[in-house]
Amino acid sequence: MLELRPACEACGKDLPPNAPDAMICTYECTFCEHCARNVLRNVCPNCGGNFERRPVRPRAMLAKNPASQERRDPHVDEAAHAAYFTRYSSTPPGER
Repeated sequence: MLELRPACEACGKDLPPNAPDAMICTYECTFCEHCARNVLRNVCPNCGGNFERRPVRPRAMLAKNPASQERRDPHVDEAAHAAYFTRYSSTPPGER
């Protein structure tokens, strides 16, 4: 089950469970759409994967299985990510 992390790991923006702009990678690294597309350019700084929209858990199921409250401090090193991006930008996510 997805954790539904509460904030962008790049800028710290709040991303409640129903946030339409929450993006995740396969390891659930969580970023807002702006950071995922513009800052990180669709390359996760943690695993090299791509991003997809995070699904919304229906309210009834959210009551039974609440979203995570644990915030992660924003931690993207833009200089390090630029090198990471250069290495992976021309390689499709499934081949990275």
